[in-house]
Amino acid sequence: MAEQTNTQSIAAVVIAVVIGATISWAGSDGGARLGALPVFAICGALAFAINWLFYIPSALLQTEHYYDLVGGLSYIATIVVAVLLSSDLDLRAMLVALMVLIWSVRLATFLFIRVSKAGSDSRFDEIKVRPVRFLMAWTLQGLWVLLTAAAALAVITGGVREPLGLVGIIGIAVWSVGMLIEIVADRQKSDFKKEAGNAGRFINVGLWAWSRHPNYFGEILLWTGMAIVAVPVLQGWQWATLISPLFVTLLLTRVSGIPLLEKKADERWGGQADYEAYKRSTPVLIMKPPATQG
Repeated sequence: MAEQTNTQSIAAVVIAVVIGATISWAGSDGGARLGALPVFAICGALAFAINWLFYIPSALLQTEHYYDLVGGLSYIATIVVAVLLSSDLDLRAMLVALMVLIWSVRLATFLFIRVSKAGSDSRFDEIKVRPVRFLMAWTLQGLWVLLTAAAALAVITGGVREPLGLVGIIGIAVWSVGMLIEIVADRQKSDFKKEAGNAGRFINVGLWAWSRHPNYFGEILLWTGMAIVAVPVLQGWQWATLISPLFVTLLLTRVSGIPLLEKKADERWGGQADYEAYKRSTPVLIMKPPATQG
């Protein structure tokens, strides 16, 4: 059983690297170069390298303490390198870089503080003691960084410079709304957990009365906004970088986000009348104002 699990994990690592290499090749089409190397590809390799580097001490210590923080640092490093190695950056490129940096610093800090207070992250209870599966998790984080930031990297390194225009402004507006939703939802959940009277209860107030996962809705929305900003300057194979919001949506709705949290919530509160009513009346993702009592 252990051998089968290791084989599957190794296969996942290989597939992740292949997908990352493919997107790096596509995103590099017509873009900036450092000698013979495309800047986009350098950034893609960096996203994986940083996570593999931090995997080593984390695996030795069997800790996930710095996993989310390293994810944020990976975004920051790839964007900074992209900016430094690209030329003739315009307003769109600089705004896109700033947007990714703001998001990554905010989220990485929030998640690091959360896991520090909790002492651990239950997602890693089983895999952090299994080196190959743990490597898979760090590799997938490298792929996550690359795929979600792909459209932004294409803007920065792509070489096509156009005025921001209406499409760019719409994209920034969508990103801003998504960012705001994510921040507010995270803050509301943190405040809810701080209240002693809420111990053992599920959150169903604020934005969480509009959606069972409003933070994830904000996450998908902000990366969609980023992709919209990128559209006017994409060329050739760079159009493949629009996989960014699609990947985020797939990851959060089908893989590691909502399915795991919904299962955990059902195990904890399933069968309780108030929880079952909350599930029936509240969308799982897309926000909708709660029905008024009348």
